[in-house]
This record gives sequence, structure tokens and C-alpha cells, in this order.
Amino acid sequence: MKRAATLSALVCLLAATAAAPASPDTAATAAEGSGRDGGARHRVGSLLDAVPRSRVLKVCTTGDYRPFTHLDPADGSYSGVDVNMAEDLAESLDAKPEFVATTWANLTKDVAAGRCDIGVGGVSVTLPRARQVYFSEPTREDGKTPIVRCADKERFGEGRLEDIDKAGTTVIVNPGGTNEEFARANIHEATIKLHPENTTIFQEIVEGRADVMMTDASETLYQSKINPELCSLHPEKPFTFSEKAYALPRGDDEFKAYVDQFTHLATHDGTYAAYEKEWMGDS
Repeated sequence: MKRAATLSALVCLLAATAAAPASPDTAATAAEGSGRDGGARHRVGSLLDAVPRSRVLKVCTTGDYRPFTHLDPADGSYSGVDVNMAEDLAESLDAKPEFVATTWANLTKDVAAGRCDIGVGGVSVTLPRARQVYFSEPTREDGKTPIVRCADKERFGEGRLEDIDKAGTTVIVNPGGTNEEFARANIHEATIKLHPENTTIFQEIVEGRADVMMTDASETLYQSKINPELCSLHPEKPFTFSEKAYALPRGDDEFKAYVDQFTHLATHDGTYAAYEKEWMGDS
């Protein structure tokens, strides 16, 4: 009888313990653990709370798309317009940025998988990407436009697609992003040449191993500034319309609302414009 009563009391105690909610601190600790598992952050609730608690904002970026993101191979440091913005965002959350190397093919996948909290670096908003991640309020408008050797400007006339898409012309692209998608969709007669290293791709045009690259107008303006041999054709009237924004985890509406507000303020109080001017001048 006593044994039966003891077992019954123990069963009731275990049931009550299992049903009891964990305290907020306990839940947060259990959810985040060390905060990392194969590079992914495990969390309960919003990053708006998790980032200040961990004091780390994990930022995915490719490091190969100036003026927005650039990795210095000598010391491993990142710089660029969106790197500056990520640093400001981290500071606003009482955190430090931790930059995570990624590629254009994997950037939104890494954000979706929780390997980082935000993806930055001149990321164009596309519908396929929007199926994987949220996008913040846009930072700027952009679009595809050609960049060529200045000596060849007359060769390409008004820089229309029909002026470019001719036999004997080599169009160079970096693989895995919107530049390649645009070239594949619009170039049929000219030769498309893939160049995997985005940091050296414009030198291929300078040295005559390619003739044209069609990329975002913002990048052509920056590259023509640092490479006087190159000229951007009609950057004020690009072939396409696009917007650049920051990639965020789907489902975290509180964090998205905060990043939206942060971005809105920075693009309207002169902060973002000052970072662009630092890299691109008054172009």
C-alpha cells in the first residue's frame, strides 16, 4: 500500500514538472546553448532579443562586390557601404558584427539556414530569393548597365543590347548571380565568358580579354572611378529595374520591423548617402 502510494505521488510530481513552463532564462539558455551548432544560431523568439543577449550580429557577405562589400585578403577585414551599415546595425543592438564568408549562390541559403542573422553586400531583391528570405526596406534602386573600355565606346554605339549582342563580342560575367541570369537571357550571338573571381573581373576588360560586362549601375560607376580605362554606358537609364536590400530570416517579423526602421532612418538622414559618397564620390 505504502509503495503504491509513493509511486503514485512520484508519477504526479513528474507530470507536474513536465507540464510546468520553463523560466525565460532557462528557455533562452536551452534554445541558444552555446549559440552555435555548425555555424547556425538556434533561438526561441526574435533575433531582436537574441542578438543583444549574445552581443553578436552574424553577417553573411561575399566580400567581392565593391562598393558594397570588400574582403581584404591581407588582413581578412571587410569594408564597403553595406559593411558600414552592418556595423551601425550591430551597434544599435548593443552587439558587434561577426562577418561570415559566403558566395552569391549560397547567401540567401545561409540566411535561411540560420548560419547568419542578416545577409548584406549589394544584394538585389529577386522573387526567387524572396521565397527563401525576407528583404528589408530597400537601400537604393539599381539596374543592369554595360561597362566597356572607354576606347571602345563608339564601337558599342548607344550601348543597346543589339549593339552588344554581336558575333566577335565577348561578354564577361561572374557566375551564380543576377549578372549571369541577365546575360543568359539576353545574349545570343556574342560569346559569354564566365570569370569566377569577381574582384578581378574588370581587369579582364581593361586588358582586352573581354569586351563588356553588364552589371549593376552602381558597380559600373564605382569601377569606372577606380579604373579610368573603363566607361559606364547609360548608368542613369539601365536595362532593368531592381532594388538592393538586406536579406533576413523568414518568420522573424519583429527583427524585420527593426531592420526596416533602421534602414529607413539611415537612407533618409544622410547616413547611407555619406557611405556611398565615401566610396563612389559624387557619381
